[in-house]
Amino acid sequence: MLEPIVWEEDRLSLIDQRKLPNKLEYFICKDYRDVAYAIKEMVVRGAPAIGIAAAYGMALAEINNENIEEAYKTLKNTRPTAVNLFWALNRCLKAYKEGKSIVEEAKRIQREEEEVCKRIGEIGEKIVDDGDTILTHCNAGALATSKYGTALSVIRFAHYSGKRIRVIADETRPRLQGAKLTAFELNYEGIPVKVIVDSSAGFLMQRGEINKVIVGADRILRDGTTYNKIGTYSLAILAKYHNIPFYVAAPLSTFDLESSEEDVKIEERDEREVAYIENIRIVPEGVSCINYAFDKTPAELITGIITEKGIIKPKEEEIIKLFKGIKWKSQ
Repeated sequence: MLEPIVWEEDRLSLIDQRKLPNKLEYFICKDYRDVAYAIKEMVVRGAPAIGIAAAYGMALAEINNENIEEAYKTLKNTRPTAVNLFWALNRCLKAYKEGKSIVEEAKRIQREEEEVCKRIGEIGEKIVDDGDTILTHCNAGALATSKYGTALSVIRFAHYSGKRIRVIADETRPRLQGAKLTAFELNYEGIPVKVIVDSSAGFLMQRGEINKVIVGADRILRDGTTYNKIGTYSLAILAKYHNIPFYVAAPLSTFDLESSEEDVKIEERDEREVAYIENIRIVPEGVSCINYAFDKTPAELITGIITEKGIIKPKEEEIIKLFKGIKWKSQ
């Protein structure tokens, strides 16, 4: 399996996702500023992967005897929507204040996240039937987490169990994470996958060619409201209309029990991501673009949330039960 995040005691190596699928290269981070750049410029992306990378950014600051508070602030300000970033940084800052090793805490975070993703796959594959065609959006695989993935972990473990499945991957404009990353991962492991343009998902549903939709998440509020890659909300509405189960796969570290919808900042990225493809301008000069990176899917559009502790309905009482006995501080 791919190793997107590799810690080598004094440096962090990240698969440079900007260069996939044509080149499989690692981006080397020697200090926390390199990690901040990697997160902001999407060398690494995906909520759990961002959290792990940020934790190792704090570890590099410790190793290099740099200002830990400054490293924390710099890394925290890289991207605003994915809650795993703040969760991991706060764990590392807490370890530092308690006189513990940040390096060991970062390693622990990565190990935990990998085991969690494995459990999500083992639990989630039970919702997949033999012969299913599954639609997924963006990339919620090993590249987005460190190992297995969330939505793709469900797909992987269904495949490992011998179920004959195939995957439809939305291209996911404007950065094409579905076409470039999800298709690369699944093809790498021999899991049947086809790529579609985002706008054809509804037509395939209308034709009866999609059995389930499984996506990841960047933040889930206590009432089940889910924030994920732009286009997720549209898929949820289409799935609801066509009576297709719509599942979100995410670890507990993606839940935010404290924020309200008004607190969540939706990242708006550079409009050039929309205006250009591979440095070729496709939008007329003088025409501006809107480029929100995430959208909000209401709980009533979600069939279930697949976590490492089980599959739940997106209801506040069920989400609160997940955290019973867990001390929780997201930001």
